[in-house]
Amino acid sequence: MNRLESMTVLLAVVDAGSLSAAGRQLGMPLATVSRKLSELESALNARLVVRSTRRLTLTDSGRGYVAACRRILEDINEADKAAAGEYMAPRGELLVTAPVVFGRLHVLPVLTEFLNAYPEVKVRLSLGDRVVNLLEDHVDLAIRIGSLPDSGLIATHLGSLRQVVCASPAYLSRRGTPVGIDDLAAHDCVSFDVFGLGDSWRFDFAAGTRVVRIRPRLTVSTAEAAIDAAVAGLGVTRVLSYQAASALRHGELKLILESFESRPLPVSLLYANQGRLPLKLRALVDFCAPRVRAQLQNLQSSLGSRS
Repeated sequence: MNRLESMTVLLAVVDAGSLSAAGRQLGMPLATVSRKLSELESALNARLVVRSTRRLTLTDSGRGYVAACRRILEDINEADKAAAGEYMAPRGELLVTAPVVFGRLHVLPVLTEFLNAYPEVKVRLSLGDRVVNLLEDHVDLAIRIGSLPDSGLIATHLGSLRQVVCASPAYLSRRGTPVGIDDLAAHDCVSFDVFGLGDSWRFDFAAGTRVVRIRPRLTVSTAEAAIDAAVAGLGVTRVLSYQAASALRHGELKLILESFESRPLPVSLLYANQGRLPLKLRALVDFCAPRVRAQLQNLQSSLGSRS
């Protein structure tokens, strides 16, 4: 019996909550997972897990043994990293996640600079708007937009992004400019439903929250589509400032209702609290944070102050 492999299987079973889920995670047949767990219990002459039709429960012996397994496997992982030189020079592979558009516009250019500066590091950049679990998905670094829940992750604040309401000059010339959020009910809107429930937009102020009914002529699932439709004069839309920055800069869209904007959304850089950081991750954090922070400051300056 390979004791380290059996420990790995046991932890996978406990973390996944079932033998079948652990098998999928490990790429191992269910029968093999069950056999290895039974072999480990036989070798220890102790029952570690009580199996029922609905769930797995650790015994008292199992709880203590699982805690010890975690320490042992973490120590081995640290030793492997040290032997591979991860604590001597930045080298190896990193997995980074970021929202699709923000990642393409603001993270990818920084990563390109980073890779030129550190030739022994490789990066896999996963762009997606789904929030991933850094530990379960083995993500080294994540860029997040929005408030963060309490967790054991380490967060570095990079800046903030405004949620802006805008429309094309042609539309505003034709239909007039709203002076308050209640005026939106009389305007055609392009709804990007990340910020609403299809026919409403939520505005979060220091004094409270207002939900305003809108009249969407078009509802889309991406900010790019909402911006394109607004540029074409279809109506008023609401997106994040970086998403509309190019259209605003070229005069294709105009900011409106600035004094009614919600509180800005924080942008954070996240990574797991894993004790001593490998140099490749430390180097990436130190390289990315000031550069992305500077980009957000430049974006804020280009939009001007909120009225």
